[in-house]
Amino acid sequence: MLAALLAASSPGFAESKALAVQIHLDRAGFSCSTIDGQWGAKSENALRCYEASRANCGAPALAATPEQAFDRYFADRPVPFKVVEVTKADLAALVKIPEDPAARAELPRMGYETVKEMFAERGHLSQIALSKMNPGVDWENVKPGLKLVIPNFPSIEEELAAGERGNPNRPKRPEAALVKISVSLSEIRVYDAESKLLAFFPCSIAADKAKVPPHGELKITTCIPWPNFTYTPDFTPQGKKVQRHIWPEGENCPVGVAWLGLNLPGYGIHGTPRPESIGFTGSHGCFRLANWNAARLYAMCRSGTKVVIEP
Repeated sequence: MLAALLAASSPGFAESKALAVQIHLDRAGFSCSTIDGQWGAKSENALRCYEASRANCGAPALAATPEQAFDRYFADRPVPFKVVEVTKADLAALVKIPEDPAARAELPRMGYETVKEMFAERGHLSQIALSKMNPGVDWENVKPGLKLVIPNFPSIEEELAAGERGNPNRPKRPEAALVKISVSLSEIRVYDAESKLLAFFPCSIAADKAKVPPHGELKITTCIPWPNFTYTPDFTPQGKKVQRHIWPEGENCPVGVAWLGLNLPGYGIHGTPRPESIGFTGSHGCFRLANWNAARLYAMCRSGTKVVIEP
């Protein structure tokens, strides 16, 4: 079934070496953020960091193109796709998120709004790439039983479970000793106690440079899965009381699926419901990651993990 579904994908898309390299890099912990088969700066940086991690083991960094990277590192590995089925539970979990801040606070959960959003995120894909991988789907009228092809990744729930330090049955993830955030490059690099590069994630930072945390050493103080969000309006008329609202957890919560608070009040590293915005400025001062990368970083860190913010 998988072969037949892949054969039906948009011509050449599932066979693209750029797509294959993006998937393999992401599975190794070196993310281009949103997988789309388009080779650009985020993919190039992920590849460079992957090669740097291999260089620690004596491997040379020689690949210059996605084709060279595929042939050198991944040609002997099948591209890990899987077939998933849309269930009644998936459809029942969809929500309509209202514009009104007070109405949002009444929601039981800020989950996915569409099936396309749900399965694109499960495959770390752009929604355009999901459509190319599954042509002919009527995304406005999805029924239970529909079979889709997506890259094979652990679920967000599995990644978050890996961060439960007291759970002896949790999936194991490498432990971070240092998280480096480059403000100018909009990227996060994660290292272990022996200074081995473990992971790379593109991130977004504040549009207002005055809100970017100062350069220097910080640490993670809180690790929260499925955080809620306290909404405060940007403007309140003079003489009026500020109307704050607590929005519930969920994939579409403004802080995504995980919050790593820093020892700088109000600042942290967190997910976002808009993964395709990663790499662009626009946050209020925190560092935003695609939800799947926020969950992965959450699984690697704990309270006390060192964070260094660099120019």
